Amino acid sequence: MRKPQDITIDRALLIYLLQLAEPYGFMSDVKFQQLIFLSELQMLGKGLRGLHFEFMRFAYGAFSKDVDNDLLFLRRKERLENFSVTDQSQSVLQLLDQVSKESEPNQQIMEILQAVINLYGPQDNTDIMRSVEAIEISPAHDLQQKIAIRDVSFHTIILVPARVEVTGEFTLSPSQITQFNAALGY
Repeated sequence: MRKPQDITIDRALLIYLLQLAEPYGFMSDVKFQQLIFLSELQMLGKGLRGLHFEFMRFAYGAFSKDVDNDLLFLRRKERLENFSVTDQSQSVLQLLDQVSKESEPNQQIMEILQAVINLYGPQDNTDIMRSVEAIEISPAHDLQQKIAIRDVSFHTIILVPARVEVTGEFTLSPSQITQFNAALGY
């Protein structure tokens, strides 16, 4: 379960990802969910935790209800218009720019997000879905076994970041969390 500071970080990073993806044009729920999933996998693969979303296998790839809820929140607070970042999000982006320079894990996480968007942002939904479905994961009960996501039953949880050990994490001080919460419209 995400803690309040995790939700703040997740929502700020969602805005950042959408801002990075804007040059690639049309964004949909399916494509955005896959981009978030791929970003989170890349982070965890490098021993970093920046996002805190649990994903399950859905018909269109990986899906997180928390991502969906956070997007709805950001739209209600007028930080997003559909999948476009609004002017009211500029303070969030400025704060992210500042905190990314304050710690090595924060900077690495921002670089991973940029790399994922640069690689997958230009792709269409079908190509991204194929990439996600080809990823092999291990069931919790048998870490030696590998199974492609396309072969996992629908509605099965496929990623629980809280259970993955990491060496670094995106962090904010209590005063920075207060600043981000204000910028996010809390």
